[in-house]
Amino acid sequence: MKGIEILLLGPADLARLCAVSAGLFDEDIRPDQAAAFLADPMNLCILAYDADEAVGMVTGTILRHPDKSPALFVNELGTREGWMRQGIATALMERIRAVARARGCDGVWLGTELDNEVAQSFYRSLGAEELQGVFYGFDGAFSDLEDADEDGAG
Repeated sequence: MKGIEILLLGPADLARLCAVSAGLFDEDIRPDQAAAFLADPMNLCILAYDADEAVGMVTGTILRHPDKSPALFVNELGTREGWMRQGIATALMERIRAVARARGCDGVWLGTELDNEVAQSFYRSLGAEELQGVFYGFDGAFSDLEDADEDGAG
């Protein structure tokens, strides 16, 4: 992972996040949503840079409950194709877990699709516990996933 810099973004980094070129996130960065995401201290956005290019990212949201300690939900993790298998995703996961612990989270969790064997293998390699479940969505929560399945991309 020589030469890769890992940066935790904050509200002052909106221009940096908006400058990330297409293909790293699932969709193009929306400046209004990026600003709101970075402004909320419960959200985390960490980017990996090779020189001036963002080549990896991880985002998460700290979840609070009235009866439990906070936990971090990892929203998404991605590495550009030319930089895969260089330890970037591992470094991003290590960093977001460290930030979560520093902010009082007792656990970190995420989900992936049952047919995403690459992601499952990766999370297993990090020593993650595995639990299978069923997810329910309302008001179009899964519409992006359905569109990806129809396009053959999901």
